[in-house]
Amino acid sequence: MIKGKKTKKKFKEPIVVCCGMAGSGKSTLAKKLAEKYGLKYCSGGDALKALAIEEGYKPFERGWWETEEGARFLKKREENSKFDEAVDRKFLELAQQGNVILDSWTMPWLLKKGFKIWLEASPKKRAERIANRDGISVKEALEALRNKEGRTKAIYKKLYGFSLGEDFKPFHLILDTDNLKAEEVFQVLCTVIDNIVVDSGITEALDDAQNWTPIKR
Repeated sequence: MIKGKKTKKKFKEPIVVCCGMAGSGKSTLAKKLAEKYGLKYCSGGDALKALAIEEGYKPFERGWWETEEGARFLKKREENSKFDEAVDRKFLELAQQGNVILDSWTMPWLLKKGFKIWLEASPKKRAERIANRDGISVKEALEALRNKEGRTKAIYKKLYGFSLGEDFKPFHLILDTDNLKAEEVFQVLCTVIDNIVVDSGITEALDDAQNWTPIKR
């Protein structure tokens, strides 16, 4: 969780949710937005890694989710939903406090309020970005993405009933990042937030979070 310097524009208790598949740039952009607007940054992936550490895993290297150890923890999540449920309960509490940007794959569906952003990118482009980040081949990155994302989507479908990467109803903004540089994406998001979120106060005062019940099958 990080706090950034506040921008001159102020808006009351904002909640911004940034979502997108791995390699879409969501974490990088969410951190930059948090710094610009003086928001707390909270990452669902980091929260899950903290739970993994408690279980004896060592998720310290870049691209850990695509490693063999990351796959073993994913298997543990498939077998027991307590890890994902614990993270989501914590994020719902954080959202109630406001002044936060949530980097999360579940909050767009579990929160009633907040400005919700989806960053779209093709599997090929995402694999290229991850390959460059982790020093692996594009083929290896693509295979790892397909395996991890297919299993992760199944977890959320079983637990909450939504289809990650297919159901876009909760989102206020969907931005295709394939042909944009990170700075260009950042500028677009800042323009939207300044003109829609800040000026209209669309995310003001999260009074309550959506009551959700995990689907048991």
